[in-house]
Amino acid sequence: MRSSAWTILLVSVLAILVSACALAGEWPRELKAYAGTTPVLDGKLSAGEWDDATSFSGVLDWTHTFSPTTDPQDLALKGYVKHDDEKLYFAFDVTDDVLYAIDIPRWVPEKFPHCHELSRKGFPWFGDEMELLINADNQWGEKDYAAGDGRSWQMVCNLTKSRLGGIGKGGLLEGEPRSKQAAWDTYNKWILEGAQEAAARVKPGGKGYIIEWAVKFNPCLEVAPGKFYDPKMGPTKMGLNIALGDLDEKEKGEGNFANFHHEDWFAGGPQTRTLKKEWGTLWMMPGEKPK
Repeated sequence: MRSSAWTILLVSVLAILVSACALAGEWPRELKAYAGTTPVLDGKLSAGEWDDATSFSGVLDWTHTFSPTTDPQDLALKGYVKHDDEKLYFAFDVTDDVLYAIDIPRWVPEKFPHCHELSRKGFPWFGDEMELLINADNQWGEKDYAAGDGRSWQMVCNLTKSRLGGIGKGGLLEGEPRSKQAAWDTYNKWILEGAQEAAARVKPGGKGYIIEWAVKFNPCLEVAPGKFYDPKMGPTKMGLNIALGDLDEKEKGEGNFANFHHEDWFAGGPQTRTLKKEWGTLWMMPGEKPK
């Protein structure tokens, strides 16, 4: 009996350990960020600049919150991710047939007249935009969203408005949860002090845009209280989600919230994609990408 009891206990402990190691968001999609050269954040994908990064694509097989994306000429994405000794980098090469506030007017939904206000009343994600969500400490409860600090966060890069450039110039904006003053203040500080930086630029000839985005490990990737990611830690799992938002002519979003046309997500359900448990996995890898 004693031997059997110890066997059961050992199996239980092993199951808990395996479960803990598996945590990084429960959605079965992952990316690996390897060490690479430091890119120039100018909204241009220069020759060879992202060759050492992991590439990924979307969004036909991503989660659609509003009208499904069915045509890659309407909306598509080629993405890249890597890191150096101090920062995590993403690049997004977006194909988009209609650019909001560039090809068409900056229309505003009647119910949300303050959507472009650069305050907590505004919608940072209203427009053509990318969102980056990272759960650095890899912890969550059943109903947990981003905390709005270095442990977990949700930030926005909009093509035609930004905290640093105002209305008309693309860049970073404070993301969610906007209702939480502390989160708003943290995001604002990160942008103003350069803890996160992004460049957004329309591609030559239009029909899309490029975003390049940098995230400092300290203070934005807090893997434990007061401890920030370092490549010396070895392979490290974090929760990850990515969103691509697309506004077109107002009538194309008829019936959707605020007349949004598309909002496609790397991971999660259509209405639950911002719950940390539904994010995918970002592996921070200490070495270079395998040849």
